[in-house]
Amino acid sequence: MAFAFDHIDNGVCRWSRTEDGVECERDETYTPSFYVSAESSEVEDLRGHLSMWPDVDGVAIEEWRRGFRHEPERVLRVDVTEPNAVRSVAFDIRGWASPGEYRLYNVDFSPEFRYCLETGTDPTPSTDLTTMEIAIEPRRLANDEVGEIEIEDREFAQSPPFNLECVREAMETIDPDVLIVNASEVLPTLDDAADRYGVADFHLGRRPGFEQLAGRSTYESYGQVGHSPARYNLPGRVIIDRSNTFFLSETNLDGCLDLVGRSGKPLQELAWASIGNVLTAIQIKEARRRGVLVPWNSWRHEQYKTMHQLHEADRGGFTFAPDVGVHRGVHELDFSSLYPNIICQYNVSPEKIRCACHEDREDVPGIGYAICDERGYLPDLLQPLIDDRDAIKAELQETDDPERREELEGRSSAIKWILVSCFGYQGFSNAKFGRIECHEAINAFARELLLDAKEVLEAGGWRVVHGIVDSIWVQAVDSEEQTPLDELAERITDRSGIRLEHEAAYDWVAFVPMRDSEAGALTKYFGRKANAPEDDSPYKYRGIECRQRSTPAFIEEVQKELVAALDEHQEPEAVCDLLAMKLAALDRGRIDPNELAIKNRVSKPREEYTHETRNVAALERAADLGKDKHFGEDVSYVVVDDSKSSRERVRLATEGSADGRYDSEFYRDLTLRAAESVLSPLGWQRFEIETYLADREDAAISAF
Repeated sequence: MAFAFDHIDNGVCRWSRTEDGVECERDETYTPSFYVSAESSEVEDLRGHLSMWPDVDGVAIEEWRRGFRHEPERVLRVDVTEPNAVRSVAFDIRGWASPGEYRLYNVDFSPEFRYCLETGTDPTPSTDLTTMEIAIEPRRLANDEVGEIEIEDREFAQSPPFNLECVREAMETIDPDVLIVNASEVLPTLDDAADRYGVADFHLGRRPGFEQLAGRSTYESYGQVGHSPARYNLPGRVIIDRSNTFFLSETNLDGCLDLVGRSGKPLQELAWASIGNVLTAIQIKEARRRGVLVPWNSWRHEQYKTMHQLHEADRGGFTFAPDVGVHRGVHELDFSSLYPNIICQYNVSPEKIRCACHEDREDVPGIGYAICDERGYLPDLLQPLIDDRDAIKAELQETDDPERREELEGRSSAIKWILVSCFGYQGFSNAKFGRIECHEAINAFARELLLDAKEVLEAGGWRVVHGIVDSIWVQAVDSEEQTPLDELAERITDRSGIRLEHEAAYDWVAFVPMRDSEAGALTKYFGRKANAPEDDSPYKYRGIECRQRSTPAFIEEVQKELVAALDEHQEPEAVCDLLAMKLAALDRGRIDPNELAIKNRVSKPREEYTHETRNVAALERAADLGKDKHFGEDVSYVVVDDSKSSRERVRLATEGSADGRYDSEFYRDLTLRAAESVLSPLGWQRFEIETYLADREDAAISAF
C-alpha cells in the first residue's frame, strides 16, 4: 500500500514499498471535491453557474447528511481541478449570497488526507519502512553552514563538499522511505550548499527537486503562542521534522503508523499534525462512513440553560485540597481513561445529548441534561481505541521481547494522546463535531465518580490526602481497620462501570504548598515509588521546577539531587548541606554555562514588548546577529549580568560560552527557589533555608 503521495503536474504519484524495492504509480483521474448546501434556495441554482466556473471540473447533485442529527438531503458536489483550488472556489461561493445562505463542507482537508479519504486509499505501509536521519546543529543551520553534519548518529566534520558527498552516498545506500531531520531548514540548506559547492547529482528525493508545502507561521492555542516551521516535500519520501512533530517525540514510528491506520492521514501529514488534528481525522473517517459531511466552519449554537444549569455546568473536574507535608505509605489510584470511558459508559455524544425525544429526563448529575438511549457516534468511535489500548497494555505485561515492547509502548502512547484529547475537543469552539454540553456533562459525571470513590475508600479505613479529576491518593488511618484496596477498587469499578486501577504505591509523597501560602498547590508533588524497577528512577516529580521546560539543566539536576538527599536523610538540614555545596560551585564559576541556558517561548513580536525583560534582551541580541526569532519560536539564553537591561544582559546559547561568564547571583536565586519546592513540605520556606545557610557559613568562618 502507498505510504507517500506527491501532487505533481495535475496528477498524484503514489509511492509504495514492495519486496523488490519502491514503485510509483501515477493517478491522473483524481479530482478533489467539496459540497454546498443552500438554506432558502435550491442548490440547482448554483449548478449551471459553477459548471462554467474556472477551476471547476464538474458538479453533481448527491444526498448527504449535513450533520449527525440530520437526515440525508440534496447537496451539490463540486469537483475542482487541483487541491489548491478547493479553498479559492469555496470562498467565491460563500460570497455570492447573504451570510449563511450557502454552507460549505469538506473544504479544509489537508491534500494527502483528502486524496486518501476521497479515493478510499489506505496510507498504512504494507511492509517496514527504511529510515535515515540527518541533523545540523541549529547555530550552523542559522548561518547556512554544512561544515558539520550528523548522519545516522555519525558526525562528518570535514570540508563542506566532502560532507555533502557523504550525504549523497548515504541517501543512495540506505534509500530511505522516511527521512528524519532535526529542523525543516536542513533540506533547503543542503540543497543550496550542493549548488554552491558544485556537488553533482545531489538530490534528497527519489526524483530531483523538492517543494515547499507551507511557510513558517505562528498560531495561538489555549492562550499559548506556538510557532510552526516551514514544511517541505521530497518526491517519494516521507519527511519528518523533529522540531515539528508531536507524535514522533511522544511515541515512536510504530505509534505514528498505528495512528496512520486509524486516522487515514499519511505518515508525513500525521507527523506534523496536532493531537486535535488527528482526532478530527478519525472523526471525519467515521462521519464519511455514516454519510455525514464535515462543516467548513462550526455554527452549532449553545442551547438555552437555566441560571441553575449555568452555575452547575460551568465547572471543571473535582479536586481535593492536598494535605501539605510528607506522607508515608501512600497509594495512588486512577480511573482508567476516565473521560473516554465516561463518554462510552454514559453515551455522551454531540448528537445524543439534550435530545428532543427525552426532554423530561435528567440523566446528567447536577445539570439535568437528557441523553438519548440510542447509541451515539462518539462512543462507537472511542470504544475500539479503549479496547485496543487495554489489549496492548495486557500484552506489555506478558512480553519480554524488547523490540515488541518498544512497538507496543509506542502504540499505547499514541492511542493515549488521542483519548486524552477527546474530552477537551468537545469544548473547543472550532471543533468540527464538538459540543459544549458534552464537555459539561463529562465533567459532571467525573465529579460524581470521584466523590463516590472518596466515600467508599473512607468507609474502608483509608484517608484521602489528595485527589484531582481522575486520580486519588490515600493513606491508611491508624485507628481503623483497612479493607484491602484491590477489594475497594473492584467495588468502585462495579458501581461506576469504569475501572479504578492501583497506579502506584509510594514509600512517601510530599505535597508542596503554594508560594506565600499554606494551602496546597494542586499539581505540585514528588515522592519515592515503592518497589520501582532497577532500570527506572524511583522518584516521581510533578509540577516542580525539574518538570518545567524553562528550567536550566543545572537547576533541574540539583533539584533531583535534593529530593534524593531528602529521601536518604529525612531532614532539611542534610538537604541544605548539599544545597550549600551546589551554591558554592555556582558562586565560584565552576558550572558550565551551557548547563544554565534558559529556554523561553517568544509570545509576540519584539517591537510589541513594553518591558525590558530577559526575553527582550535575547531577541534584540538575536536580531543583531541576524538570527531574528519569530513569535512562537523558542529563544535560549544564559543570563550574564541581570543588573543590565540592554542586550548585554544575556548571551544566546548558540553563541557559545568561551569566556564562561554567567550571573551567579541570578542563578543562585533560581536554585534557592527550586530548593524551596523540595523543603517547603517540611515547613522550611525561603527564610528558613537562607537562615540555615547563613549560620552554616558563619560557623565555617569561625572555625577557620
